Amino acid sequence: MASLISSLSNSFRQVPPAGIPAMLDCILGATASSPSSLFALLVDAFYDLIKDIAKDERKLDSDRCNHISSFLCAVCHLVEKSGVNYDAFQLFTWKCFIPLMKIIHASDREILNQTTESFVGVVIKTNSWGLLEENMVPILIRSVGLSMGMLENEESAVYQWTECSISGVSIQLRNYSDMMEESMFSLSLPISCHILISILDAALQNYPETPTSKLILANEYCHAEKFAGHLLWDLCNISVQLLSQSWDLRSCAINFLLPLIFKAFLSYKTFEILVHEKTYVLSRVCFLKEIWSCCKVLFSLGTLERRDAYNVLSLYLSYFYPTYECQDVNTSDKAKEFDIRADSDFWGEIKRGLVDKEGLVRKQSLHILKTILHVNEGSQCYPGVPEKVLCQKNSSPRDVTKRGRWADKEAKSLGVGGIYQSIDLFLTCQQRWVAFILLYEMLEEYGTHLVEAAWNHQITLLLHFSSPNYSINSVNGEIFQNQMSSMDEVFNWLSILWERGLCHDNPQVRCLIMQSFLGIEWKKHRDFAKSVPESFVFGSFIQALNDPVHHKDFGVKGVYSSRTIEGATQFLQQYTSYLNARGRITFLRNLASVAKQQSFGRAGLMGLAECIASAATDCQAEWCEDAVPNIVQDDSASESASHNDKTVLLDVLRFVVESSKQHFNHNYRLRVCERVLEAAASMVCTFNVPLEVLLHFISALPREFTDNGGSLQAKLHQWLLGCGKKHCDSSCSSTKMKLLESFYDFPERFISRHRLVNAFVTYDDGDLDAWGFEAKRWTRVFFLVITKEQDLVPILKFIQIYGTNIFREINNFKWVTMKFLIFTLSLVQELHIMQERTADCSVNVRTKSEFGFAESEASFVTEKFVNAFVSALDELISYASLSCSIFSSGIAIEDGNLPGSIKGKLGGPSQRRLSLSTSTSVLQAIMSMKTVAAISAWCVQLKSDVSLDLAFKFLWKFIWKIISCTTCDTEIGAEVRLASYEALASVLKAVISVFSPLALDLIRENDKSVLQKEGGPILDSLVLTFLQGINSVLEFGALARTRRAILMNWKWHCLESLLSIPCYALKSGANLEPNATFFSDAAARWIFSDLVESLENAGEGSVLPMLRSVRLVLGLFTSGKLGSVVSPHCMDAQMMWHLVRSSWILHVSCNKRRVAPIAALLSAVLHSSVFSDEGMHVTDNGPGPLKWFVEKILEEGTKSPRTIRLAALHLSGLWLSNPKTIKYYMKELKLLTLYGSVAFDEDFEAELAENHDARTEVSLLAKSPDPELTEIFINTELYARVSVAVLFCKLADLADMVGLINENDDCHAAIESGKLFLLELLDSVVNDTDLSKELYKKYSRIHRRKIRAWQMICVLSRFIHQDIVQRVSSFLHISLYRNNLPAVRQYLETFSIHIYLKFPSLVSDQLVPILRDYNTRPQALSSYVFIAANVLLHAPEAVRFRHLDELLPPIIPLLTSHHHSLRGFTQLLVYQVLRKLFPVDFGEPEISALEKRCFKDLKSYLEKNSDCVRLRMSMEGFLDAFDPNNSVTPAGIFTNRVEELEFECVPTSLMEQVTIFLNDVREDLRCAMAKDMVTIKNERLSVDEDSNCMERSVDTNKEKLLTLMPKDISMDFQKKITLGKYEKQDTSSRTFLDNKTTYKSLLEIEKEDQLLDQLLQYRSVAMERIIASQQHFILVASLIDRIPNLAGLARTCEVFKAAGLAIADANILHDKQFQLIRALEVQNLPLEGAMMKFFQNLQERKSVTAEKWVPIVEVPVSSVKVFLEKKKREGYSILGLEQTANSIPLDKYIFPKKTVLVLGREKEGIPVEIIHILDACIEIPQLGVVRSLNVHVSGAIALWEYTRQQRCQ
Repeated sequence: MASLISSLSNSFRQVPPAGIPAMLDCILGATASSPSSLFALLVDAFYDLIKDIAKDERKLDSDRCNHISSFLCAVCHLVEKSGVNYDAFQLFTWKCFIPLMKIIHASDREILNQTTESFVGVVIKTNSWGLLEENMVPILIRSVGLSMGMLENEESAVYQWTECSISGVSIQLRNYSDMMEESMFSLSLPISCHILISILDAALQNYPETPTSKLILANEYCHAEKFAGHLLWDLCNISVQLLSQSWDLRSCAINFLLPLIFKAFLSYKTFEILVHEKTYVLSRVCFLKEIWSCCKVLFSLGTLERRDAYNVLSLYLSYFYPTYECQDVNTSDKAKEFDIRADSDFWGEIKRGLVDKEGLVRKQSLHILKTILHVNEGSQCYPGVPEKVLCQKNSSPRDVTKRGRWADKEAKSLGVGGIYQSIDLFLTCQQRWVAFILLYEMLEEYGTHLVEAAWNHQITLLLHFSSPNYSINSVNGEIFQNQMSSMDEVFNWLSILWERGLCHDNPQVRCLIMQSFLGIEWKKHRDFAKSVPESFVFGSFIQALNDPVHHKDFGVKGVYSSRTIEGATQFLQQYTSYLNARGRITFLRNLASVAKQQSFGRAGLMGLAECIASAATDCQAEWCEDAVPNIVQDDSASESASHNDKTVLLDVLRFVVESSKQHFNHNYRLRVCERVLEAAASMVCTFNVPLEVLLHFISALPREFTDNGGSLQAKLHQWLLGCGKKHCDSSCSSTKMKLLESFYDFPERFISRHRLVNAFVTYDDGDLDAWGFEAKRWTRVFFLVITKEQDLVPILKFIQIYGTNIFREINNFKWVTMKFLIFTLSLVQELHIMQERTADCSVNVRTKSEFGFAESEASFVTEKFVNAFVSALDELISYASLSCSIFSSGIAIEDGNLPGSIKGKLGGPSQRRLSLSTSTSVLQAIMSMKTVAAISAWCVQLKSDVSLDLAFKFLWKFIWKIISCTTCDTEIGAEVRLASYEALASVLKAVISVFSPLALDLIRENDKSVLQKEGGPILDSLVLTFLQGINSVLEFGALARTRRAILMNWKWHCLESLLSIPCYALKSGANLEPNATFFSDAAARWIFSDLVESLENAGEGSVLPMLRSVRLVLGLFTSGKLGSVVSPHCMDAQMMWHLVRSSWILHVSCNKRRVAPIAALLSAVLHSSVFSDEGMHVTDNGPGPLKWFVEKILEEGTKSPRTIRLAALHLSGLWLSNPKTIKYYMKELKLLTLYGSVAFDEDFEAELAENHDARTEVSLLAKSPDPELTEIFINTELYARVSVAVLFCKLADLADMVGLINENDDCHAAIESGKLFLLELLDSVVNDTDLSKELYKKYSRIHRRKIRAWQMICVLSRFIHQDIVQRVSSFLHISLYRNNLPAVRQYLETFSIHIYLKFPSLVSDQLVPILRDYNTRPQALSSYVFIAANVLLHAPEAVRFRHLDELLPPIIPLLTSHHHSLRGFTQLLVYQVLRKLFPVDFGEPEISALEKRCFKDLKSYLEKNSDCVRLRMSMEGFLDAFDPNNSVTPAGIFTNRVEELEFECVPTSLMEQVTIFLNDVREDLRCAMAKDMVTIKNERLSVDEDSNCMERSVDTNKEKLLTLMPKDISMDFQKKITLGKYEKQDTSSRTFLDNKTTYKSLLEIEKEDQLLDQLLQYRSVAMERIIASQQHFILVASLIDRIPNLAGLARTCEVFKAAGLAIADANILHDKQFQLIRALEVQNLPLEGAMMKFFQNLQERKSVTAEKWVPIVEVPVSSVKVFLEKKKREGYSILGLEQTANSIPLDKYIFPKKTVLVLGREKEGIPVEIIHILDACIEIPQLGVVRSLNVHVSGAIALWEYTRQQRCQ
């Protein structure tokens, strides 16, 4: 038997499974063996085979699979022959089937299906359902449980599934007790599920055909039926469990279990199952509800879960939805069915899916929606729309534009119907759904132009026929109709379309959708606006408003708006017109809160502000008529809620204002703040919100807008005094009084807020900052509220009471005194700010028109404050003196261990390393000194008083005490010293700003060294003592690193104040004693050395004071200034090198390029006191320190626009003051001349407007030679060269003074520098690689640099003298002869005119010979004609007629030039000369009679000829544009063309205007002749009789070309013609008589007439070549409907010269998308192609498209078969590109010469009825995973293979 088994096993390798049963029957009959014995042997052999395969661990190949299949078939056959044998079945199961399934992978679908089918077949034939239920099913279910991670219950030895409610009762799986070890038989989840569903499917197939809808299963029923019910029960539980598991487990449920479960429930609604004598009902309704619950859970999770939920829904709808629609059941039964469409959650999920970011989720949602709505995939038509409506006249309304008519045509082609004009029509819900689907598919699938064509049409249709005026007809009472039955629902679905469109990937689509949405007449359709969901408004709409693509013109010319913003404001105004006051406040709060949720750009934030203002607009009339009736706010709770809403609203509006700070443009921020303030004033009464919220909001508004002279001052003041709006409550009338009362209560509340009995409260810097901000907010707004003197009385009284009783609070509450000091200091600071702004606005104090103060009252009010402060000053001084005792060295300071770490914000100011009590005392001392100094400095400017003198004595005594303080010896002592210097910095800044002669006496009084040495340096001791003291603290090393940096900051602030004393002293009129000085030489050098050594390591906060100190020190070295004894030449080069290098390191280490530090750096290093020293610019070995620094700063400036602009401003002023130094900076001047970068720097403008330091530092730069131009151009890319142009313009004025009385060395230096720079630039434009290029693009970098260079050369024309004129003219003629664009040539011409006007003798020597050289380039000749004409027109009378005699004769012949532009240009200029020089007649005696008649007739012709008149009229304003006096000045070059800043301030030149005119005339001529030729063509064209196959034959092409030939064509045409290689190489061809002559003619662009004659002569030959070159290949693409594919195939057929292309609809050739895709330039077409292009495009001047070069045949889908049969009769072989069982690989197929290739549909391929008539099918061999190619790509590959084979033959 062993040999038999071995022989059988080998036979199984050769015999297919189908032959196994017969072979076994023969063996059994021949050997008389029993089936059972042979079965047992084969089972063992099969088991051994499986084990061998499992050990091999290789994937099953085809041979092994065939072997296993045959072996398994043999075993199954023997089991079946054994009959009902339970032992055999179990043996087969455990030794064959299970082991085999363990080695089969889930991806091996073929063998998996064969094995499962064989097993199920054995079960059915042996009726082994009982064994299967008891043994096999539990094993499989256990495998599934293990896959889900469930644990075994040890007590019952079964898997206890979680309780579920499929049937409404609690159930558990049955106990499968007699199972084998599960570890031995565990299968993978996909395999287990596959086996289970195969078993269930087989069991369900054994059900009897019952007419009832339910099946009762009891124990006495057959095993198969009972088994099916039990298994279905278990699988339902498993499916529910799997859906809550991971992705791979869910996929098994979706792909394996649910389809079969749904199939089972499709036939039977319920199953009654008897288990353990209990009956359970398995209901379809309950199971579907459970599945829907699982889906809802999945929807709430991630993206993958959402996809799976949609897959489940798709399965559900594919099985049950058609049943619901088709079954004829009564209403009661239908009501009991579960219909997911009745659940609102379902529609919510569909809506969310349609706008999901994942494209796959959107497609799934759309598919489900279309399934429910009965919308087929290709459906795009309105069912039920009357035919008469769809067949209206094709003509569009007269007021529709051409684009609109095209859009209407596109809409009709999509099946959306005509334009509905009848008011009696309505749309049913189904029609609305179809419209919705079409619109959505447009966004997802269609091209941009199709969306543009049909979108507005559809939206208008939906809105018009969905209004409440039209009734709704439900179709068959469908559930989903309710989703489109009301306006609210319609707009809910429309919002999905708008949201999807506004976030589309294509910016053009986003713009289109936004324009469509805003283009709805919301004011006309008032009911529509309120139906738009708020979620859409606050979400997608506002997000789209933040999209820059909608605001292309935003910010242009200072206009911060756009059409989108304007439309959005109009929409929101209508949207909120239905809201009452409370609802409007809530809406505005939510709208403004969007700014907190996302970041807004410039345009987005402006749009948000405009929308807020628009929504807040108080439409009082509309509120009364249309709004929801106002609710009377009598109830206290409602009133409180209203106040809370207003509070929140004002707070979020503040956030919007603060968000505008990140956008630096001054005007932009003003607009945002203005709109937000309007909204606040419209909706909020100032009394109805807490004072603190109001203060925060107003403080967020920039001061420059709200303070004196601000743009928002009047609006803000009006709002604070009472808004007067209708929606305000009764308390609004007394707003001012109640607001003032709250302001009066603030000081008391502020000071006593934390008052506790016997409490000693400590505080730190954070507390002081918070209290300071609070007090500053109050003082700022308080002075905006008051209108008269009486309003100040309570505050003045408060100051007097607390100021005189300040000592009473010291011992009890230190923080009370501190808060009073903060409050007082904030008042003083606000008064000081008001005083400064008043001075800036050139007014006294606030005028009565603004705040109610009369001018006479202003000074009185100021005097009141001065008196109040002075009355409290003595008390404050006493308190400050006591508090400052902590700074004296004699005070014992507690010592102790300081914390090792420093609290506070990372990177911010470090916290004081002191105990809380000591910190409190230190802060008291600092604040008290700040307050005393601030009060004294402000009051002394307005009043002289004894108390003020005592105060200044106290302050100077404090200064000397701190400066002279002894060195500390502990860290705590060092911390206290640091605090003392902090106080010193504030005191010095205050007292020095009001320096007076008394201060000098106080300095001498406190400085004993000065008293001992009369006439010595006054400030040496003060400054040097300060530096020594603070340096000793720094060197001591006790301070932490961060604290040491803070001390350094205070050091430089104090030093800046001390070095400023000489300046303030001289300004105040202080007189020094004879021989008295401020600083000694040694002191100044020591201070300079200390500064320079510290520059490299300066902190960000120390940069400005250090650079200012450097500037002040360098000012000390200026001779005769500040009383310094320092020699003006003591600053040697070595010191300067040290300074410039340290300053440069400081500059590059700064992360941010702020205006103030850059300006301070320039004014400090490039100081006027050292710039005049030539030794600082150059040395023997190279550049000096100043030149080195200038090179560095300009090199860095090429990357920083603000740096180079400020450098240009400062350097131009210095160079003008020191012309001798200019010769060292030729390279830098050229860099500034050619510089170009960012055109606008908003941050720069904002810093100048808002930052006081920036304004101050810029004002200290060297004065600009032209302040007016500086103001215009300082923030543009032009300023660098504008400053250089202005510099040399002023130097030219200085040079003109040579020879006059006031001549000096600077005049000669100006001449030399101007000549030197002129020759440098001319050499660059001639020899530089970039500037000398002749071929460059318009608006390119080279083009711009050329313009900049020649603009500067024009400015330098004033420096041309006799000694350099020959060199200059040589450079000029080289440049004129080269090719240059008109924008460049106009500056060359201007420069030339000035040379010849300045040197008349050069006209005859240079200009006349050039004009007589008629071989000169036409472009150069045009320039010389323009130069000569302007020389004639502007020459002095003394030389004019001499020039006329020399120049006019060589110009006249150019009137006959073949070059059209030169000819027209010369005519224009000659007439201008004749008109101005010979205005009446030719009566000059020197002109002969013949010449007289000739010139007279010439003038008459040029004057009266219609073409010349048209030319002159089009040149109006250009002929007289040249002004010799203004054309070479900076004002003439730049200022007069500010509007044209977009391109280098270049105006349109006369030559460019003439060229434009001539091109337009030629275009008109082309169009006129094209119309005539179209008429001729229409008369001769014949119509093809075959309506189905309108084939364009070759003869038709030839006839058309002959027809299009005009008999007399004298016109210009497009010259982009390139010969094909065969035309170039075929020298032996007789068709081109002289090939070289023809080729030369084609390439010579001026000889157009000769070219045209030759083209007309050879047209027939060219047509014959086209016909002969075509291949006998026809491509049939009638089954393809996508436009991009058809367009690509048309291009491919043209490239390979196919004989024809068949498409289903010829109208597609006129489709815009088809034309755009197929647009093709003809630069490389052969000669024949150029001829066809010329004749076929005379009507329209546009690029050629491929469909005009390949014959395109219209073959509808219904006629494809007829067309192919016709071609077969003509001898063509009919092939199909399709994958079939007998298809031939493309690379192995030999194409016949005459071939027709059929392409199939994108998805379905070639239909069967067409495949039957094909001669062969070919396929493209593929190696990748994806098994398909795009149909266009496939066709191109096949066509190329055909072409390759034909070329080889």
